[in-house]
Amino acid sequence: MEAVHRFLLEDLDIRGALVQLGPSWSAMTARRNYAAPVRDLLGELAAVTALIGSNLKTPGRLSFQLQGHGPVSMLVMDCNEKLQLRGMAKSELDAGADAHVASAADLLGDGRLVLTLQPKAAQTPYQSVVPLTGATLAQAFEHFLEKSEQQPARLWLTAGAESACGLFLQKLPNADILDPDGWDRIEQLAATVRADELLLPPETLLTRLFNAENVRLYQPRQAAWHCPRDEEKVRNMLLSLGREEIESMLADAEVIAIEDEICGHEYRFGAEILDELFPPDGRILH
Repeated sequence: MEAVHRFLLEDLDIRGALVQLGPSWSAMTARRNYAAPVRDLLGELAAVTALIGSNLKTPGRLSFQLQGHGPVSMLVMDCNEKLQLRGMAKSELDAGADAHVASAADLLGDGRLVLTLQPKAAQTPYQSVVPLTGATLAQAFEHFLEKSEQQPARLWLTAGAESACGLFLQKLPNADILDPDGWDRIEQLAATVRADELLLPPETLLTRLFNAENVRLYQPRQAAWHCPRDEEKVRNMLLSLGREEIESMLADAEVIAIEDEICGHEYRFGAEILDELFPPDGRILH
């Protein structure tokens, strides 16, 4: 289930994709204790990031950041060309908040959507910033895609504790030539999809939605949460601060606790870290 399934309505010049995340999505939020509406919003962002990230042609990283002035101040999700995802949310809502209280627009408030694309071969990232538009995350990304790719697009997103899924459609340049009514017809058919149907096997779902159409389903691209611990990176960061700064931090607290916000890992170091990083014989340990 952990994959992006791309497809093409061959007679209509309409492309699409179905993303289904399960255990990886659960693992991403297992230690977070997010309020349900925050978790679900982050899940929708995970699904749409995987959908758009599946178009990466060269090694690099695609990142989306949603910043707002509502109860959810920030959502971050990124992936690389292997569709290895990681993400986080910042919110003032406690874990008991009602999942049905507010829309995405209410949760995020007025804000912006920031795309950052960092190819490994380029020193300078590409960045695009657009206002958050629409009541749902799907509508915000429909607006973003239409502005960035100059083609109409539709999204249906759903997420919960166990899964995050999305269905994507995009009208390509020859669609009106092949069938002037094709886009409207496919859009109306797709709009009948229920949240639980997005978990169906791709062949089953696409046949159910578009049974009169010629659909080509491509090989799936596997997607996964990938955010391993990296203690060496944290140690190098402490090393760069210097011995005096580390001594000062330990004087204020017996343990230095560093949280990796995007991955949810915590790193804890006691007084022994001084001699490990700055040994008495002067050798620097990396």
